[in-house]
Amino acid sequence: MRYWLMKSEPSDVSIDDLASFPNQTVDWYGVRNYQARNFMRDQMKVGDGVLFYHSNCVEPGIAGIAEVSRLAYPDRLQFEPRHKYYDPKATPENPRWFNVDVKLVRKTRLLSLKELRETPELANLRILQRGNRLSITPVDPRDWEIILDKLK
Repeated sequence: MRYWLMKSEPSDVSIDDLASFPNQTVDWYGVRNYQARNFMRDQMKVGDGVLFYHSNCVEPGIAGIAEVSRLAYPDRLQFEPRHKYYDPKATPENPRWFNVDVKLVRKTRLLSLKELRETPELANLRILQRGNRLSITPVDPRDWEIILDKLK
């Protein structure tokens, strides 16, 4: 089992939105970074743990726990010409972009970016590294346990 931190802008999909969706599941659409895509396509497995992270908002941070509930499949939005995630180089026979489905495990208190930064044991967490802008990053099992403990 692996662990991941996945960023979502609450104005697009928040933890509350996820809680209201059918089966409390969302397709993690719109990823347009090759490294993040490769994490989903090549490494994520059903049951992997996910830290649902609110980004690009007033108070960014971890807002819930989720899990991967479906293996990678082509992101449908790459084929929709009027959509902002359209990719003219993608075809159904040769898709460029993939997503996984993510299912809510539980909403948590917001574990803010500030609080993450103030936890010395999490110094190696990728989201805290200078220059990291990836929307999906792996989380070390030790860091996963520290974060879960802080969310109790």
